[in-house]
Amino acid sequence: MGQSAEFGKFLKAMRSRLQPEDAGIAGTSGSRRVPGLRREEIARLADVSTDYYTRLEQGRNIHPSRAVLDSVARALRLDSSEHAHMVNLLENCAESQRSPIPAQGVRPGLRQLLDAVGDIPALVLGRRSDVLAGNRLAFLLFADFNALPAGERNLTRWLMLDPQARELFRDWKTVASEAVGALRVDIGRHPNDAQANQLVGELAVHSEHFRQWWAGHRVATRAAGSVRLHHGVVGDLELNFENLVLPDDPDQMLRVFSARPGTPSADSLALLGSFGAGVAAAGSAGPADPAEGPRVTQAEDSSDASSAA
Repeated sequence: MGQSAEFGKFLKAMRSRLQPEDAGIAGTSGSRRVPGLRREEIARLADVSTDYYTRLEQGRNIHPSRAVLDSVARALRLDSSEHAHMVNLLENCAESQRSPIPAQGVRPGLRQLLDAVGDIPALVLGRRSDVLAGNRLAFLLFADFNALPAGERNLTRWLMLDPQARELFRDWKTVASEAVGALRVDIGRHPNDAQANQLVGELAVHSEHFRQWWAGHRVATRAAGSVRLHHGVVGDLELNFENLVLPDDPDQMLRVFSARPGTPSADSLALLGSFGAGVAAAGSAGPADPAEGPRVTQAEDSSDASSAA
């Protein structure tokens, strides 16, 4: 299946989440055979024929104009991230991308920047949410990604499969589901990325949560936000984060975390940095015990130890 099939699946998933009242359609007596709106209802809202919309959703090899895509997006009530993802699914067809995707690298100047902001955690994320680089405090706070095998240095994989991630993030379900949504956006932009497809397969095998979220076709892109953590060494923290896309490489992003000055979280972050500095060299400490690396497992713990958002 190429991206046309994924395009159709995305439309169907977005249609299934809508209710008649969401689109201003008067309720009808009797039960509806499918969840969400019917194809003919979306077609009417988008001002296209039912046959044309059906062919879109079936993944037929047709080429709708941008005006038609915009109309369909409005009918499905897509937000800006979902709209962009829909366009990516259509434009980045697997058949049109034959050249291999080059390996990612981090500029020396960016690595120097990570060290220079050593008092706040910072990571460089690449395609598939691969962790390309990070400073010592980020590895102390989250996990020592440098100590993992190259194929496991991935933020989404760590969030889904490592029990320590569940213990660390107090709103694990929210954080993990957003990571899955960001991974779907990345694959929409790079449909021929064999490593991404391998990652999706691995996570689908080992994580029921991942299977559910992936089937929902949710997409997620956030420029900023906050996380609540419970760290095994310094206790509870509330941190803000900023995602800064690098201007010379849109597939790389600098994610920096910070605490409001004068708060207990700022004190805890400073304590973590000072404690780790006396225990291990840069990049050699895991989140629960600065003397040990993270324990990455292949199977998801069946118990849900986290609290939902």
